[in-house]
Amino acid sequence: MESPDSEEHTTPTTLDRIGHGCRCRVVGVRAAGALRKRMLAMGMVPGAEVEVVRAAPLGDPTEYRVKGYCLSLRRAEASLIEVTEEGR
Repeated sequence: MESPDSEEHTTPTTLDRIGHGCRCRVVGVRAAGALRKRMLAMGMVPGAEVEVVRAAPLGDPTEYRVKGYCLSLRRAEASLIEVTEEGR
């Protein structure tokens, strides 16, 4: 039996596992060095809301909406961003 607030305690996953049209919130960035700085500069900071907009025909890269603009990330880059999924 699930508790009424079970949605608040979702298990973190990575951005590359979030489906089209879903929204999520950034929990952390596992990248290091220059890549980490670049990700943070692009708005992938803890607490930021991210929406999956669309994916390329072969699934890589994927376009995300974060802080009012669209950003394309490769699957390998998206796998370094930890998120919790929110309602659709």
